[in-house]
Amino acid sequence: MQIMTFVAGPIDANNYLIWDEDSKEGILIDCSEYREDILDVIKNKNIKIKHILLTHGHFDHVIGVNKMKKALNTTVGINNGDKALLEHINEFGNFFIGLPELEIPEIDFNVSDGDIINVGDMKIKVLYTPGHTEGGVCYLVDNKYLFSGDTLFKGSYGRTDLFGGNYKKIASSLKDIILKLDDNVIVYPGHGEISDIGYEKKYNEII
Repeated sequence: MQIMTFVAGPIDANNYLIWDEDSKEGILIDCSEYREDILDVIKNKNIKIKHILLTHGHFDHVIGVNKMKKALNTTVGINNGDKALLEHINEFGNFFIGLPELEIPEIDFNVSDGDIINVGDMKIKVLYTPGHTEGGVCYLVDNKYLFSGDTLFKGSYGRTDLFGGNYKKIASSLKDIILKLDDNVIVYPGHGEISDIGYEKKYNEII
């Protein structure tokens, strides 16, 4: 398994390209911007992108969805709880940074808690972790790598004062789900640097 990080979009979100080296099947987690360099890696390494998987519906994680979806001839998944965020993407984008009009991302399927998405030899488990948004999810790959979106950052967690945010829910998502994972699970957040569950159990400010 290989992982590449691309910092993209207007608020420097982490987009993750992940692929199985044997089958050459892969996914893109979050899609903040249409990026030729991501497409170049995919082409040069002969990767077949099975899905674009979104951690949540905030504009800074989904702006590139439609163009990348078309370029990759793939499908897009998100939890249904965040459909309202996608439908109102322009309201939120303008509220934060006055973005020009954006296309509403085209979604193909819902990702639900406990779903297993098979990509090559990789098993990607969906963890429903509301709190930052109502439909926020994390993706646990092979029980070793957690792609946490804006639910968990190194030493911190996502804000809960926006539409769909709820502090009690994010505290529960972190304490009852994420921080019960094995200490050695590596955390790849939606912004900032990587961490691991052991570190978060000791130092995360929500504890």
